Amino acid sequence: MTESGSGEMVDGDSGEPAGELLVAGLTQAEMEAAALEGRQVAGRLEKSIALRLLRDGEMTIVGRLMTASNATFWCLVAGHGEDPEATIAASCVYKPIRGERPLYDFPDGTLACREVAAHTLSEASGWEIVPPTVMRDGPFGEGMVQLWMETDATVDIGKLIGTDNAALRRIAVLDAVLNNADRKAGHLLPLPDGRIHGIDNGLCFAVEPKLRTVLWRWRGQPLTAEERAVLTRLRSDLAGALGEQLVPLLAIAELAATSRRIDALLETGKMPRPDRNRPAVPWPPY
Repeated sequence: MTESGSGEMVDGDSGEPAGELLVAGLTQAEMEAAALEGRQVAGRLEKSIALRLLRDGEMTIVGRLMTASNATFWCLVAGHGEDPEATIAASCVYKPIRGERPLYDFPDGTLACREVAAHTLSEASGWEIVPPTVMRDGPFGEGMVQLWMETDATVDIGKLIGTDNAALRRIAVLDAVLNNADRKAGHLLPLPDGRIHGIDNGLCFAVEPKLRTVLWRWRGQPLTAEERAVLTRLRSDLAGALGEQLVPLLAIAELAATSRRIDALLETGKMPRPDRNRPAVPWPPY
């Protein structure tokens, strides 16, 4: 399809007015309504199906999320679900590398890779904190594509981060490993089933310490047996298959620094404390 001079959509071959855009049976109006309402049009998806759709599905941009710092688009990816005869669509977020805003303290064009690396490490932890995330080509070139997650709108994030929620504590542990420099409250997604996802993980994996987070509730507390077991497994996996998965996404020095952070956590046996020599909380915190 191409646009005519009047803005009307026309068929690129015949020049005749095109029919209404459809994606897996969804009209343009339905897609836009889903985007405005923050709905996942596919509902709850099995992780394997979600990853296949994200990697291989046909992507359609529905709109741009204007509050994001970098170019971020709300899209649909359409492909096959469990039934190979039926086409389904899923809502997703697409962040093309070419739309990344340069930063003084992170190499240009690396944020999408860091988001995918955060998902990879999250999956290795077994905690499934980061939503399904892949790197792929899209309408504006290669970029990060992540499954859109519907949230529980009844949850007050400000109150939630002041509680001893076990899911939040796991995110705090993972962020210490990732060296997350931007864990805002708005990057925490409470789901209807009680899980909590952490998104916007582009500012991770720096070599120098940069941990900035709203999740300091457990500072200095001893690691639990579960946390020590997960960290021990991650440290071992970084020297093997996990490290190999991360090599295309991160610099060698960043991988080495990740291993050192895990070593430090296991050596102290405690959750990290804020560093008095640098800001401990991102700004704005939400």
